[in-house]
Amino acid sequence: MSSLSQPPMSWRLCGNQVKLWRTDAGVTREELGREAGYGEEAIKSMEQGRRRPTPRFLEVADQMCGARGKLIATQEYLQPDPFVPYAKDFMRYEAEAVALTSYQPLVIPGLLQTEETIRRLFEVNWPPVDDQTIEEQVKARLARQAILATKTKAFSFAIGEAALRNTLGRRDAHKRQLLHLLEVGRQRNIVIQVLPSEGANPGLNGPFVLLESPNHERYAYEEGQTSSTLHSNPEMVNSLVHRHAMIAQCALNPDESARFIRELAEEL
Repeated sequence: MSSLSQPPMSWRLCGNQVKLWRTDAGVTREELGREAGYGEEAIKSMEQGRRRPTPRFLEVADQMCGARGKLIATQEYLQPDPFVPYAKDFMRYEAEAVALTSYQPLVIPGLLQTEETIRRLFEVNWPPVDDQTIEEQVKARLARQAILATKTKAFSFAIGEAALRNTLGRRDAHKRQLLHLLEVGRQRNIVIQVLPSEGANPGLNGPFVLLESPNHERYAYEEGQTSSTLHSNPEMVNSLVHRHAMIAQCALNPDESARFIRELAEEL
């Protein structure tokens, strides 16, 4: 079983602690389940980490096993991580960057997504997750967008036409997304360009993000279905810098892009 398909380590560790306390106290799974309002199989699943231990489960186990708050305290470590592990380094560099250059051919860049778009994308992600995890992910992505308000940071976004035309099945919500792009694009430190679908260009090779640190170090981030890479190798970064320059040349200029987006919004 791959690490991506396994339950979170925090679930397994917490569940195992409950099992150890329960066994030591001489409490059966049936007794714990009856008191907590769960079936024996549900108790077993939470103890084995296959199911997220609930606050009720921990509270009752703590009381019945005499843990004196030690099991209840584990709730803090069960909160879902808003970012998948392979993206964490990128998030740190993104927050510190003085310049960010992004190319996204199929989806609106995360920093420009409305809450409705963010939630929709997380809802259709696979494997599916619980509602609480989705809410944490939505909040985390919205929090990242605060960096756009820093006028001393420069942002450049090249967005594929396909991303702008895809309503994600919700026309009204997508219209609000397009209008949001127009509003954000009015900020003097943000440039948004549309890359038309017609024609060949280096953007066909996939999305990437370029970052420049306060010390003028440059990084490149590429994300795939199940893995991603944060490049610091100058040769690799320079290659992507030049690739983005060619993509920008093929894209509509900012004024043309704004008109294109506005026309799409008016059609919805």
